Amino acid sequence: MKKKILVVDDESLIRESLAFVLRKEDYEVDEASNGLQALEKIKSDNYDLLITDIEMPEIKGIELLEKTRQYSPDTFVILITAYASIETAISAFRKGASDYILKPLEFEDLLHRVRKIFEYKDLLQENINLRAELNREYDFQNIIGESPVMKQVFELVKRVSKTDGTVLITGKSGTGKELIARAIHYNSKRAAQKFVAINCGAIVETLFESELFGHKKGSFTGATSDKDGLFKIADGGTIFLDEVSEIPLHLQVKLLRVIEEREVLPVGSTTPIKVDVRIITASNKSLRELVEEGKFREDLFYRLNIVEIHLPALEERKEDIASLVHHFIKKHSKKMGKVVHGATNDVIKVLMNHTWKGQVRELENIIERALIFADGEYITLKDLPEEFRKKSIQGFSQTSSTLKDKIKEFERDYIKSRLEFHRYDKNLVASELGISVSSLYRKIDELGIK
Repeated sequence: MKKKILVVDDESLIRESLAFVLRKEDYEVDEASNGLQALEKIKSDNYDLLITDIEMPEIKGIELLEKTRQYSPDTFVILITAYASIETAISAFRKGASDYILKPLEFEDLLHRVRKIFEYKDLLQENINLRAELNREYDFQNIIGESPVMKQVFELVKRVSKTDGTVLITGKSGTGKELIARAIHYNSKRAAQKFVAINCGAIVETLFESELFGHKKGSFTGATSDKDGLFKIADGGTIFLDEVSEIPLHLQVKLLRVIEEREVLPVGSTTPIKVDVRIITASNKSLRELVEEGKFREDLFYRLNIVEIHLPALEERKEDIASLVHHFIKKHSKKMGKVVHGATNDVIKVLMNHTWKGQVRELENIIERALIFADGEYITLKDLPEEFRKKSIQGFSQTSSTLKDKIKEFERDYIKSRLEFHRYDKNLVASELGISVSSLYRKIDELGIK
């Protein structure tokens, strides 16, 4: 799509020459002979770039710049003037000008500046699109869980996302603590800013202070240049400290200072740096127990634990396993270029009866592995690791149900799993199963599905 430019100058020769040069570069160009005329065009049309003289009748360029920022904040502005002064240039940039060019115009130079502005504008739009994609990915509806315990978690996450308070996320490894932290960030007012995640258990103790707070050149052996710490990098956004219990005791007081004073002191510096950061932490250990053992500062614990969100283990939310399985199948089959619609009832049963020591992360790994071996449209028992297949055989040997009973049981469990997956949208489920909605209702009644 062509970029649209509005050229404004009361000198017709300059205006028309500039418009001619820009059209030759395949830009769509509109013209205005004064600021008032230009403002009317800006109010009624969308422009990617405004190029305007400063000294004009009706409305001067600086005022037109201000009005443009008011009515069309996405429009970039280049100011042109024959009367250069540092004060004017500073004023222009402070009020939102993208560039400032002196007369007489060098067309090649101006075209180069226009191209640079549009490159930046395209990059900015790409960044906006990526952030919108992230927002969709971490939208609450994309975090799987229909169990009562997970619904409570979602309600809490929605509430804390609207605030700027410190959050502590607890739960076993693999329960999705970082996913929840990202959901909080991307549904908060800081969503357009950075989300910086760090695993505190993976940092060498001697480098901990430098990684979090930064350092000055020469402050220690190997510090060959100044370095911004992660708190400075996350300024304006959110920092997520995973495994916060692993922060060395002697550095916990410095983290406490960051929370209380909203400033960091780089290693080797005497000048604190102000930071505006939301802090979200996570731990798979009980910080309360660590406080009692003297391994974690009590004052820091209370500052981190303004709101605690506890993620349940998978055995506490087994009713979510079917939905999680179908979610992971959809996610990974797309990446692999495979057409896999789901998993058989036997697979779901085996997965629901498994003890998941690695929690949701382990379940996702098993599904990803099964997809590699899957040949058909559904994951079957043969696609699972041997330990799961053995459990299935043991389970069948303990039952004496007839084939008819088994078929009915399969129907019930499979229809129930598809209902859960499609959030009980019966039209979607009926379409997927290849039956009418009335037939689906009849099946629900016959099979005793609630």
